[in-house]
Amino acid sequence: METMKRTTTCGALGKADAGKKVTLNGWVNRKRDHGGISFVNLRDRYGTTQVVVDSDASEALKAVAGELKSEFCVAIEGTVRARPDSMVNPDMATGEIEVVAADIVVLSKCEGLPFQIEDETDAKEELRLKYRYLDLRSGGMQRRIKLRSNVAFAVREYMIGEGFYEIETPTFIKSTPEGARDYLVPSRLYPGKFYALPQSPQLYKQILMVSGFDKYFQIARCYRDEDARGDRQPEFTQIDIEMSFVSREDILTMIEGLMGHVFTKTMDVALPATFRRIAYDDALELYGTDKPDLRFAMEMQDFAPYVAGSTFQAFKDALATGASEQAASAARGITVQGGGVKALVVPGKADYSRKQLDELEAAAKIYRAKGMAWMKVVAASGDKTGTGATAGEPGAPALEGGASKFFAGNAAEIISGLGAKVGDLILLVADSKRRTANIALGAVRTKLGRDLGFCDPKRFEFAWIIDFPMFEYNEAEAKWDTAHHMFTWPQEKYHDTLESDPGSVKGDLYDLVLNGFELASGSIRIHDPVLQKRIFKIVGFDEAEGDKKFGFLTEAFKYGAPPHGGIAPGLDRLVMLMAGETSIKEVIAFPKNSFAVSPMDDCPNEVDQKQLDELHLSIRYPEK
Repeated sequence: METMKRTTTCGALGKADAGKKVTLNGWVNRKRDHGGISFVNLRDRYGTTQVVVDSDASEALKAVAGELKSEFCVAIEGTVRARPDSMVNPDMATGEIEVVAADIVVLSKCEGLPFQIEDETDAKEELRLKYRYLDLRSGGMQRRIKLRSNVAFAVREYMIGEGFYEIETPTFIKSTPEGARDYLVPSRLYPGKFYALPQSPQLYKQILMVSGFDKYFQIARCYRDEDARGDRQPEFTQIDIEMSFVSREDILTMIEGLMGHVFTKTMDVALPATFRRIAYDDALELYGTDKPDLRFAMEMQDFAPYVAGSTFQAFKDALATGASEQAASAARGITVQGGGVKALVVPGKADYSRKQLDELEAAAKIYRAKGMAWMKVVAASGDKTGTGATAGEPGAPALEGGASKFFAGNAAEIISGLGAKVGDLILLVADSKRRTANIALGAVRTKLGRDLGFCDPKRFEFAWIIDFPMFEYNEAEAKWDTAHHMFTWPQEKYHDTLESDPGSVKGDLYDLVLNGFELASGSIRIHDPVLQKRIFKIVGFDEAEGDKKFGFLTEAFKYGAPPHGGIAPGLDRLVMLMAGETSIKEVIAFPKNSFAVSPMDDCPNEVDQKQLDELHLSIRYPEK
């Protein structure tokens, strides 16, 4: 290899290099033959260079060039030659030059490809994952993996600069209840006992705070044994962060600085110095989700004030039922919202077809909505009856179609109150549970944002969601659960009413959202063992069980634990959004498919009986 070892890369040569003798190593990206002249586009991870085998080349060289096929790995020696101005390729970084080949050595051949390696392939995902080593050669994957590397470096650069230590925590840990199922690792030395792979380094990073390392971070591998759903991976990477002697605002400010540095350093994109803060309750009311996409406005509005003046009985029933359920819950000491009717004004879309409206309604029904009503804002042509436009002066805004006949008596009030204009579409969802109405119409808003082209992948709109509920009531088990996890510090003003009114308690929790995705979740932690036991008791977590599962943490808290808090941005999701992608598989070198399987190496796989015997395990297969 020494005689044909590369002296430069396929992305480095320019006009100033004309006349130089060089050696290139790489893969044949494309080959073209034109009247005795061969053109070979040679590719490596740095770029592509055009290589020419001229008509006066030796027969031996022409013979080797004639055998070249896509993805042959080759070494080429030659001389850099400037292209004539008329033949410069402005789409190539090396488009001003070409290399005139003097020698070509085939380092290895390539069999017939399962799919063409292009900048962005249209091959099926399963095929791409089976031949991931080929997929990773594509320009798109090369760029995204490079971006991921640059982001990880920028994170380390910023965190170290801010005085953080990068500290590794164990991969084999004690199994603790953290929401998802643990991946378990059997111990050969201790039959019947297991290690768990960490869902996050949560407990260890809190112990590091007790240990006096007041600024910790780690680019941490995490594992969750979840059922196949959405864009999840069984193993993922997060930027794990914990700090001592801080308030919520300290952590939010630090993350704003981190994101600003990462985007400037890797993409030359300037972010605002501070991100918008939105209370959890407001996020649900305005956007129907705690991870709103703020690249477009279209906020939801309360339609309940207009129901009493209508003849729409379904809406009236939803509010009445919600009020009854709210009163019944209050009698049991449980706070619930009651019913709700929410409206969304879609600018300029009164021309939506029935098919399009049905598709929007289907999106709402996924989230338990019983249906979705609609009305169009039109210019009135005078009094009408039946299902036509509601009464109004000619030319004034009026309601038409859908549910408009139920609102003939207060159409003008509705149009004015909602700020609707002629040509707009009004969408309505009602439910006896206000949360359901919010979430269902929020799903419609999200779909509209995509359908109408409002979600520019090159625009980045961050926001903090704050003031999350600390607890949520579990109707099935008639008990309170923590909304996030049991180590969250309840906001100070609720400490006296924790046990008497859990439903009203807000935790010192915060999520960072970007373009409709949750990017990070964090909280100020409990450092007081007495307060921790109160939380355990509220959620019905037996103190003995708490000691068994988390005793090493609560024991550590007895020895001068500092106030502390943290957060963990998802690295995979961050890079995905920066790259303008919608799947984290596009920014992970070797992801699993949607069923947690790797088609490339057939993982997970069966193991030998000898291995099972060493681990004192036997397999019990599910009954067919």
